[in-house]
Amino acid sequence: MSKFFAKTEESLPIMLLRAREALMKRIRPYLMEHDLSEQQWRVLRVLDEVGPLEPTELGERCVVLTPSLTRILALLEKRDMIRREKHPTDKRKQIIHLTKEGLDVIGKIAPEARKIYEELEEAFGKPQMINLLNKLAKLSSF
Repeated sequence: MSKFFAKTEESLPIMLLRAREALMKRIRPYLMEHDLSEQQWRVLRVLDEVGPLEPTELGERCVVLTPSLTRILALLEKRDMIRREKHPTDKRKQIIHLTKEGLDVIGKIAPEARKIYEELEEAFGKPQMINLLNKLAKLSSF
């Protein structure tokens, strides 16, 4: 028993990682079918949800560091899932758009991802899920 730390089952960072891994191991096979990494999937999902974004805001919303985002955007662009456009008022900046190909891939993965979330909600209950999401949002702004 450590003199310095509580049990790992009482460690918030470790338990958050375990919970994330439990969910992602169910979603990963669907991403792998479409040759997508988890980070690439997050980029596509955010663009689908929010619409076109500048890379900086996209990275923040996806929780992806700039060097990784640069590589991800290059790969997604090469696969025609996104396109870049010059910013309308600042030509030094870009706006990232989702393409039809990107939307098609999301459409193929979304039903399975939704099914996983529905099973999770059924197992824990909708009020508990809403409560958990609210608490995680509050923790994220800590």
